[in-house]
Amino acid sequence: MALPRDIPCEAIMESLADGVFTVDTDFTITFFNRAAGAIAGLAPAEALGRKCWEVFHSSLCDGACALGACIRDDTTLSEQTIFIVRPDGRKVTVSISAAPLRDATGRIVGGVETFRDISDLDRLRKELQGVRTLEDIVTRNREMARHLDLLPPIAQSGATVLLLGESGTGKELFARALHNLSPRAAGPFVAVNCGAIPAELLESELFGHVRGAFTDAKADRKGRFALASGGTLFLDEIGELPLALQVKLLRVLQERVYEPLGADTSVPADARVLAATNRDLEAMAQTGEFRRDLFYRLSVARLALPPLRQRPEDIPLLVTTFIERINLLRGTAVTGLADAAMRRLLRHDYPGNVRELQNILEYATILCPAGRIGPEHLPDYLHPAPSPAAADTEPPRTMRAAKYAAAKAALARHDGKVMAACRELGVTKDTLRRIVELGPGD
Repeated sequence: MALPRDIPCEAIMESLADGVFTVDTDFTITFFNRAAGAIAGLAPAEALGRKCWEVFHSSLCDGACALGACIRDDTTLSEQTIFIVRPDGRKVTVSISAAPLRDATGRIVGGVETFRDISDLDRLRKELQGVRTLEDIVTRNREMARHLDLLPPIAQSGATVLLLGESGTGKELFARALHNLSPRAAGPFVAVNCGAIPAELLESELFGHVRGAFTDAKADRKGRFALASGGTLFLDEIGELPLALQVKLLRVLQERVYEPLGADTSVPADARVLAATNRDLEAMAQTGEFRRDLFYRLSVARLALPPLRQRPEDIPLLVTTFIERINLLRGTAVTGLADAAMRRLLRHDYPGNVRELQNILEYATILCPAGRIGPEHLPDYLHPAPSPAAADTEPPRTMRAAKYAAAKAALARHDGKVMAACRELGVTKDTLRRIVELGPGD
């Protein structure tokens, strides 16, 4: 049935439940319907005249723009899943379709994109697979899932939080999630690595300084507390904070005021403090290396993140998540890992934790930008060299002896860790115990 000729095209697009927007060839937004505004979290009038990447901050805006490819290559795209970031900081999973936009003569004058919010669908799919998600955090691990349950009430409480865990376990991800779920989400999130700034500069970095405070102080300068006003200040590697600064930080937490370096008046501190460390602060407090009163003031709420080697069930999930992200950002077409490559990853102990796994996959996608990643694409250190002693020994002559030799070798490689050896061999704990107890035979 033909549409009445007197209904303008814009009225039709405004009636759609899907978000619709158009851009010109410079990616300036020329149309933005009400549904698009509802999903993206802003009024349509606020989007008009702005660049599309300024509005959406999507996972494709770092160089793999789907709409740009459609305009450049005169192609269409259907139902690609990405995420966008709303002005309130909330990430929304959307399904997008895009195509070139033509004038009456057929000349490409821009592009049109439709998108729909599939966050609930995506969340339901992951829940059915036993996956827990919150912000950028994904897990199948029970302890991590318990932490995710605690994040929303802790975020709303406004309490100081101490995040504990080895380097690379995702402490900053948790800090950002606490900020995004808090009443301060619209304010800034400011991160400071206390171990990366020289001790003599750290006070000025945190609290700022006034003109003339020291030789090169030629103008007033705001510190990180001032920059985080109304939002959250994340103090990473808090265990590296010098004792003299620990006293000043304690005063800020207790009295909510501080003095910039060289100032004689106090300034209100309106920033929520989150802290993280890979060191044992409690032990440091007992030996005097860290102030005991500051330790307890920081750890009103305390979350200890388990290392990746203690949650191997998360490795396949993280692999999928990282590969999807790398494909979006780099335009690669990696479809997954070969079984042999996945077994290598499951056997590794990850001293660098989640960050190390991400680096491994980024390296692998350089060597394998499309298809399945194989063992040959993994870094060299994941390919253990055969032991010379093992090469010189006589091979076992019976199946029982072969099983015993494999079990003992796996236990040796994993320093006696039974579950790690079981994962490598693909057997249960009881089976491994029986193989070892029976011995090699005659």
